[in-house]
Amino acid sequence: MIEVSAVFVSLAVVTVVMSAVLLVSAAAKSLRTRHITEQMSTLGVPQSMMAFLIGAQTAGAAGAIAGLWWGPAGIAAAIGLTLYFAGAVASHLRVGDRRGAPPAAVLTLASVALIVLRAATL
Repeated sequence: MIEVSAVFVSLAVVTVVMSAVLLVSAAAKSLRTRHITEQMSTLGVPQSMMAFLIGAQTAGAAGAIAGLWWGPAGIAAAIGLTLYFAGAVASHLRVGDRRGAPPAAVLTLASVALIVLRAATL
């Protein structure tokens, strides 16, 4: 019988929730919903960057999921996500968007949690 630690179960839960959030966000960006279009405009993000942002979120989700099987991929993905969301926090604060910064900060912390949890299970 395979023994699964509580830390690995926590990692799996955070990974699945984070990946779902990333894929929903990437889908919204792909659909160019009104909310996303307005938010990106407020942040000064050009439309030409949308494909990059969608790709980064999709790659982050895939890397986090792959990291459940191969730890280094999970850590690399989580580091990339931490940088991505820290940049999002900075972008929101730069334009004075106090409503958009907290969700990005929570996702930054969740990304850091992925790093810590995955490192603890190697």
